Amino acid sequence: MIEGAKRLDTVEEYYFSTKLREVRELAASGRPIINIGIGSPDLQPPTKVIEAIQQSFNDITAHKYQSYQGLPELRNAISSFYKNKFGVTVISENEVLPLMGSKEGVMHISLAFLNEGDEVLIPNPGYPTYSSVTKLVGAKPVFYNLDEATNWQPDFDELEKLDLSKVKIMWVNYPHMPTGTNAMKETFIKLITFGKKHQILIVNDNPYSFILNNTPISILQVDGAKEIALELNSLSKTFNMAGWRVGMVLGNSNFINQILKVKSNMDSGMFYGIQKGAIEALHLSENWFQIQNKEYQERRGLVFELANKLKCTYNKNSAGLFVWAKIPQGKTSEEFTDEILYKKDVFVAPGTVFGSNGEGFIRFSLCVPKEIIKEAINRV
Repeated sequence: MIEGAKRLDTVEEYYFSTKLREVRELAASGRPIINIGIGSPDLQPPTKVIEAIQQSFNDITAHKYQSYQGLPELRNAISSFYKNKFGVTVISENEVLPLMGSKEGVMHISLAFLNEGDEVLIPNPGYPTYSSVTKLVGAKPVFYNLDEATNWQPDFDELEKLDLSKVKIMWVNYPHMPTGTNAMKETFIKLITFGKKHQILIVNDNPYSFILNNTPISILQVDGAKEIALELNSLSKTFNMAGWRVGMVLGNSNFINQILKVKSNMDSGMFYGIQKGAIEALHLSENWFQIQNKEYQERRGLVFELANKLKCTYNKNSAGLFVWAKIPQGKTSEEFTDEILYKKDVFVAPGTVFGSNGEGFIRFSLCVPKEIIKEAINRV
């Protein structure tokens, strides 16, 4: 038997991959499972976006290999979007790189900048992919604490006490997943100062900026940020285009060129029609965000009601597609979620999926129709 590569020994299958198999098996056995654990948008993409991809099929270049850097019109649309929404200027020719989803960007950035033995600062709790990709490329995760007491912001005094001599990258994710904590300009300023002081590349993963958030900001708004920071973004959540796989990374041309070296050896360009749809999405009016957020606001109100029924507490001012809730004392997060799953046929995510500091919390998704959330409330 041919064994897998040793690097696979450092990671486990993604929690949601294994747990969802169990959830599907329960459903297949006849259990009426309600899944409120996964952040996969169930709403439809904008009509204009669907029309744009349909109309693109007859273009003479539609089915050819595409540029690794994406269509110039797409890079221009990304640049204009950042200018209009964040007041950030990025040069479309060499400071913007479209990606097949921002998750791809996590791997590309890691391959572009990390050597074996380098260290990476990763938030706890945080997106599990930061850790697994770090291990896959032979680097070492160094987890930094986020907790409720500091409003899930980095503790820079604590960071300064670490041996940072081998740290090459620091992953940041605001608005934060899973807690929904919004970005703070003060935090971003401190991060840029910290990165410059220790020569650590700061990467902000920013896909939730426009979901239930009245103050979207970018780390690139900070003076001098481009010298030491990159930002990832995505159309998956903002425009309900998760399966389209459209993301982007923005930063100075030197950083972008390093990432492009990796990307150009891993794919053959994004499908033309998807790029055309993405261009249309990035030019939508403010009305799109308002209508979508009205729906999410109503869903969040119902999730708050469900959390109340479960005797959980939560922050009513969180942003993004999730509600992060503290469970009553007496059970672990996984015990609590398994009890709801097996007794009420409702699946929510245990906070420990996102790190040890997620113990005592659970995460609800807003990617569920209101009628189904009401049914979950009735069951509880």
